[in-house]
Amino acid sequence: MYELHIANKNYSSWSLRPWLLLSELGIAFEERLESFAPGTGSSWQAFRAFSPTGKVPCLHDGDTVVWDSLAIAEYLAERHPGVWPADPKARAWARCAVAEMHSGFVALRTHCALNCGLRIRLPDDLPAALRSDIARIDELWSEGLARFGGPFLAGDAFGAVDAFFAPVTFRMQTYGLTLGDAATAYAQRLRELPGMRRWYAEALQESWRDPDHEERVKRFGTLLADLRAPVR
Repeated sequence: MYELHIANKNYSSWSLRPWLLLSELGIAFEERLESFAPGTGSSWQAFRAFSPTGKVPCLHDGDTVVWDSLAIAEYLAERHPGVWPADPKARAWARCAVAEMHSGFVALRTHCALNCGLRIRLPDDLPAALRSDIARIDELWSEGLARFGGPFLAGDAFGAVDAFFAPVTFRMQTYGLTLGDAATAYAQRLRELPGMRRWYAEALQESWRDPDHEERVKRFGTLLADLRAPVR
């Protein structure tokens, strides 16, 4: 059985992607949650015990180790149906969208770091780069839904492209990001998936806090609410 090493569900957007893909496709795996150590970069040496890069996520399949979320998706696609659409045009579009998410949207990551349990009000005068990223998300999602008929981005079935954009739907919730009607409805559908509901519920139950993640989130906006279990 696969072993998937991830970090804190409240913070780790990269971990969510393969975790959700495995969960929603019904692929059996064992979760190995490794908490971030306090301090920037201080988890690296400990994470090296299971990941060559000292980062999460990392998939173990027997003696095969697959690191990086996109590499994990492609590894799973070689062994299981449903990771990518069967239709060649939808598959090409989905791969392009995943690659764009994997390498881009730097402003969104910087100003809207994942923190599932907080509610943050961003300033009215958003940086131009962040506004551009939000507009591109809206455009991309709306295109996929219209072109391939929904309810998922590349057609009628959940796949890797949805898993890769899943953290954005939590960012929308945390920071009150506004998208168009089609994109907003899609985000709500994604958050209602069983895997997303489980991830979110377990994220809220985490009582552990990483000071660097906490400070990064609050740096760019005003804290409105903290829905997480209290620190023990």
